[in-house]
Amino acid sequence: MSNIAVIGVGNILFTDDGIGVYAAKYLQTNYRFEPMIEIIDGGTLGFNLMHYLLEYDQVFILDTLSIDEEAGSIYHLPSDALLGLGDTRKTVHEVEVTQMIELGSMMGMRAHVSVIGIIPEDIQSVAMNLSPIAKERFGAFNQTVIEKLQEAGISVTPIEHIETLNEIVDSYHNPQARAE
Repeated sequence: MSNIAVIGVGNILFTDDGIGVYAAKYLQTNYRFEPMIEIIDGGTLGFNLMHYLLEYDQVFILDTLSIDEEAGSIYHLPSDALLGLGDTRKTVHEVEVTQMIELGSMMGMRAHVSVIGIIPEDIQSVAMNLSPIAKERFGAFNQTVIEKLQEAGISVTPIEHIETLNEIVDSYHNPQARAE
């Protein structure tokens, strides 16, 4: 049995840039996984996520991809394909994730790393929300993650009460509301 981590990265302050963080929270809140996996809100932690690459067998990074494709397109890229994209990264965390993978390979990283990414519509506007296209494609993005987990031998079961994307996004606006 392999141990698996799902890491959502991005900056929720910049519209679609936060989709990886929202997706990780959505999966953690709405599904049970057997065997258990670790789901991490990686935010903009960059190199501070390195230990996951060294400790886990498989790591899925959820993020935006700054490549010249149609907004809302979803890709699953193994780490070597991500490294081959060249200088297309537009956000600090995209650069750090790529550098972390490069450094991890030099350090003998244990994990098979891949990125499940979506092409953003807007990563520059300051708004704790997603663009209309990212909202529309959010379900397909999460379904791609679920399918990749199932391919890795993980059973994914929805829980009874599913929190919506809006509830997940709102939880970042007012985290105390969830504690009540």
